[in-house]
Amino acid sequence: MSVSHATDLADQVERANTSGLTPVVFIHGLWLLPHSWDRWATVFEQAGYAPVQPGWPDDPETVEEANAHPEVFAHKSVGQVADHCAEVIGQLRAKPAVIGHSFGGLLVQIIAGRGLSAATVAIDPAPFRGVLPLPFSALKSASPVLGNPANRNRAIPLTYAQFRYGFANAVSEDEAKELYETFAVPASGAPLFQAATANLNPRTEAKVDSKNPDRGPLLIISGEKDNTAPWAIANASYKRQKRNQAVTEIIEIPNRGHGLVIDSGWREVADTALAFVQRFVK
Repeated sequence: MSVSHATDLADQVERANTSGLTPVVFIHGLWLLPHSWDRWATVFEQAGYAPVQPGWPDDPETVEEANAHPEVFAHKSVGQVADHCAEVIGQLRAKPAVIGHSFGGLLVQIIAGRGLSAATVAIDPAPFRGVLPLPFSALKSASPVLGNPANRNRAIPLTYAQFRYGFANAVSEDEAKELYETFAVPASGAPLFQAATANLNPRTEAKVDSKNPDRGPLLIISGEKDNTAPWAIANASYKRQKRNQAVTEIIEIPNRGHGLVIDSGWREVADTALAFVQRFVK
């Protein structure tokens, strides 16, 4: 991670620890950076929580920097990022609520399965071992990476057309272009291969301890029009998670695609997540 982001993260952790407020940790997925959560962080801060946005190891500071040096994203695996986020959480004095989107939605379930989360919201989460549906739209969204085995070890950018299909299919053309320019960055190919082969690999890092009694309450949010992690994947994740003794819920938000955390309707999703967190964590 860049020096400035590392400093910023240290400041966020310090502020959370000295404030006495419950931390909320935001974890982004592929093709985005920590700043994709900035508006969410403000909403949760105004509601009395202390936001922390850890990012993935070596995340650049800006979209421009990311596009200029895509190689920094390569080789980042699910396990590596989960351990990095767990390390950040370990620096917090209070058990946080944890919110993640896409592969971040998988990562927060891994973290909850380690007993590290006071309440968890997984938004359009990537699949983990035991989640069997592989809808065509999800395969098409992943095809820019999965189409070439060599991409496992590379950082892969999305073309605008690929971003439009995978993230911005439920918004206007103008908004889709704005989102692409504002947020889209290259991404590590490794996690997509890990998720795609999770059910074939007993030792996969893309697995979740859904039975841990310390998992805590969990909400899965699914966008109705999501091509990348559609309802079939979200619902199959929910069915595995609801065997846990803790509260497990799922909600579908109408007319929303995979970019629902960053598009013009982000506030509805943020408020849904906030309402769930507020039920369990003050």
